[in-house]
Amino acid sequence: MLCWGYSSYGQPGIGSNLQVIIPEPQVYSFIHDRNVKEVACGGNHSVFLLEDGEVYTCGLNTKGQLGHDCEGSKPGNLPSINLLVLADQGQLFSWGAGSDGQLGLTTIEDAVTVPRLIKKLNQQTILQVSCGNWHCLALAAGTVTSVINYQNLCFVKFPLCSCTTSENQTGSAVLGHAGLCWWSSCFICFGFVADRESPCHVKLLRSQKVVYISCGEEHTAVLTKSGGVFTFGAGSCGQLGHDSMNDEVNPRRVLELMGSEVSQIACGRHHTLAFVPSSGMIYAFGCGTRGQLGTGHTCNVKCPSPVKGHWAAHNGQLSGKPDACKYHIVKHIFSGGDQTFVLCSKYENSLPADDFRTINETRYTCLINDETIDVWRQKLLEKNSSNSVNNVVQILSSAACWNGSFLEKKIDEHFKTSPKIPGIDLNSTRVLFEKLMNSQHSILLEQILKSFESFLIPQLSSSPPDVEAMRIYLILPEFPPFQDSKYYISLTLPLAMAILRLDTNPSKVLDNWWSQVCPRYFLRLVDLYKGAVVYLLSGRKTLLIPVLFSSYITAALRLLEKLHKVNQKVKHVEYDKFYIPEISSLVDIQEDYLMWFLHQAGMSCLSFLQDAVTLCSYPFIFDAQAKTKMLQTDAELQMQVAINGANLQNVFMLLTLEPLLARSPFLVLHVRRSNLVGDALRELSIHSDIDLKKPLKVIFDGEEAVDAGGVTKEFFLLLLKELLNPIYGMFTYYPESNLLWFSDTCFVEHNWFHLIGIICGLAIYNFTVVDLHFPLALYKKLLNVKPCLEDLKELSPTEGRSLQQLLDYPGEDVEETFCLNFTICRESYGVTEQKNLIEDGDKVLVQKDNREEFVEAYVNYIFNVSIHEWYTAFSTGFLKVCGGKVLELFQPTELRAMIVGNSNYNWEELEESAVYKGDYTATHPTVRMFWETFHEFPLEKKKKFLLFLTGSDRIPIYGMSSLRIIIQSTPSGEQYLPVAHTCYNLLDLPKYSSKEILSARLVQAIDHYEGFSLA
Repeated sequence: MLCWGYSSYGQPGIGSNLQVIIPEPQVYSFIHDRNVKEVACGGNHSVFLLEDGEVYTCGLNTKGQLGHDCEGSKPGNLPSINLLVLADQGQLFSWGAGSDGQLGLTTIEDAVTVPRLIKKLNQQTILQVSCGNWHCLALAAGTVTSVINYQNLCFVKFPLCSCTTSENQTGSAVLGHAGLCWWSSCFICFGFVADRESPCHVKLLRSQKVVYISCGEEHTAVLTKSGGVFTFGAGSCGQLGHDSMNDEVNPRRVLELMGSEVSQIACGRHHTLAFVPSSGMIYAFGCGTRGQLGTGHTCNVKCPSPVKGHWAAHNGQLSGKPDACKYHIVKHIFSGGDQTFVLCSKYENSLPADDFRTINETRYTCLINDETIDVWRQKLLEKNSSNSVNNVVQILSSAACWNGSFLEKKIDEHFKTSPKIPGIDLNSTRVLFEKLMNSQHSILLEQILKSFESFLIPQLSSSPPDVEAMRIYLILPEFPPFQDSKYYISLTLPLAMAILRLDTNPSKVLDNWWSQVCPRYFLRLVDLYKGAVVYLLSGRKTLLIPVLFSSYITAALRLLEKLHKVNQKVKHVEYDKFYIPEISSLVDIQEDYLMWFLHQAGMSCLSFLQDAVTLCSYPFIFDAQAKTKMLQTDAELQMQVAINGANLQNVFMLLTLEPLLARSPFLVLHVRRSNLVGDALRELSIHSDIDLKKPLKVIFDGEEAVDAGGVTKEFFLLLLKELLNPIYGMFTYYPESNLLWFSDTCFVEHNWFHLIGIICGLAIYNFTVVDLHFPLALYKKLLNVKPCLEDLKELSPTEGRSLQQLLDYPGEDVEETFCLNFTICRESYGVTEQKNLIEDGDKVLVQKDNREEFVEAYVNYIFNVSIHEWYTAFSTGFLKVCGGKVLELFQPTELRAMIVGNSNYNWEELEESAVYKGDYTATHPTVRMFWETFHEFPLEKKKKFLLFLTGSDRIPIYGMSSLRIIIQSTPSGEQYLPVAHTCYNLLDLPKYSSKEILSARLVQAIDHYEGFSLA
């Protein structure tokens, strides 16, 4: 071992009091043939740990800090302490100055000269200790950091891999790896200019892959995995190595060392050392007035300078050198106060230099993996030591241990942990949990469940100290018992509450991480809390008292709401994956909607509403059937309130509507087929808005048919066919997408658009599917959702793709390549016009920096600006029928499905719900031939059959079974085609003698059907 620096109190241990300053390395000879393992330096004393476990100290002893009665330059032995035994047992002893309680002995003593056991940490397995002037830091198994100061022991939980202290501050490196710091001084040594009383993240080091840190009195040095060195803090002596004496608030790379990979760093009071293994050089910079730099001079150095001497990292660097015996093979560098020590190995049996970048994780933190769970399982089976069992419990209860156990090691992904990247390998989490579910681990599994329930989840903080402490929220849902209803109350729902308690910023971090997980993980999470909702609703009267039920169901629903908001941005799963179909049978939808309506109306002060949880506040969990029920309730509610003039307090008691409906049960329209549009306009204009909410009955002039639904359906089909006729120019047909959109220019009156809006609203309230080929953009606008480029791609694929190509173009020459300005060309009645998208748009060229603005203006013109007049009339008519709070519960796709149906085909369900008349039954030969033929059709042919039979190739929101098609026999011969009565979903099917004839006739009938639709 070699040493150099200040020796006024004998702290380097050279053995001579004559030389106060030792400016260059000298061999330390007191130990002769015994090997030093570790060295620690205080301000004026040093401690040496030998390989055999003996401890020697030297230096100033005024406070008993040497642990023996001697004082001076000769290192004294502590015969009563064997640190090898202590290290194995993990116990911690302290001695020296204790005036501020920094010894952790629960007493204040000016000097403690004999080492004493810190009893309060006796249950902890201590792995590492670091001391400052007025505080100490102990790193324990389970990653519990104990801060000892002013008689107090406080525990800070992180997945730590190392800790360090200096006179006034503390720092730690976290597995993953973030830098954390806290201190009681006014120095800027951790990248801040104000005092910090709790751990703070040094954000500028987040992406640097920090693996080791060292603190001086007023400065800090950090080592990265790639061998880079950053320094910050006080720089008045040049200890930052930036070729200046300036202080640095933020971490800054030492440029002089950038060409080399540094493997070791150490900080003294005002100086810094760095070891470069490739050259075997030790560099020093900072204060040198006491010889602590080892350069042979006693002046300050502000750039890294070589330490005097012959150094090597391994004996391979010395092969062939005639003077190899003069070299010292560096093992480890230590520094503290104004002293520096270098442990070296002999040439003959040398070991390679330590690399601080290689982290021995088993030493610093208790990882949870295959090996450790096997060891713990054995300990729990033997039950030979309460301490062993307690240690297992402590680790399993530590979020820090779990957070540090499943790091994503591939391409150092865990170093990139940030608010957007969790840096966790969820697959390894899943594999470990699957192993734990094996019966041989039943005792350990039981202990994990207890630890989670009693300690880990209740102790989760609402404000985690760093994003690395949040991995636990991704890990826990992977534990299979969370999916078991037996643990919903003890584990699953408390976890939801802990997540919902998170402060704003950590909550956003979790949202970002959920956005990054795979869809399968996300869906499991959604299903987990859907299951919890069903469990609670199923047992609400037997499981819990009302207050607990309310808090648990609210937690589950709010978490689903949080997941739903994430899904709206990233589209992990389809929106219907959030549906809980069981709700319709577990909850009175009508009652729940009415309570929600009263809440929205500001009537929550009513006694029966104060603690009520309304599911309608979470509309994403309702399927089509439930939302349709809400729509019916809303229509009846609005009729009742308006007609009766009842105040809102009485609404809940006036739920039975039969007497009311008896007075004015239907909206009856008298129309002529010859003047359908005019009559419809006239009839609808004389009815009030309330009348429009009543069930619709249509009477065609001169026809005696009773409207049981078929006549109304025919009315919708015929009226829309007439209104959508291209001769009126109200709508533009896009053949590429088979969709319609409002024309830029038309000459019909506004009330025609108003009428179409009313018709769409009536179709919803009368549960009639209409063949209305509008894009999703229309339904977005009705729900105040802004249309986007994707909507233009649906309406006009070519235009949409062209704009996408403009956005994706990688070159700088956008202007020359596309030759566009802020205008749009639109054709109207054979005349092409150029319209400005912005003021003076024809003079503004589309360039790389404004192309997003151009695309947005283009889309806005098509969906908003150009059609504002016509759409306003349409939406006014629609909202006259369907306006109200209930509309807020729908998604655009759900609203479209309410009007035009959806494409969730279930052909078996269509067959099962069919009704037969005449001679036909489900087992009749002709019927069986029909269904065999139908099921053999390709999808497009099946859709054509739906169009042929019902007037639309889409199905009602209630599903296929709600179509209830009717197949009846006819006396006509097999030379006749099947006949469809579209208004009644009725098929006249002749009795064909063979499957081939039936197939030919049915295909012929389907192919010759023109239908009501424009397309």
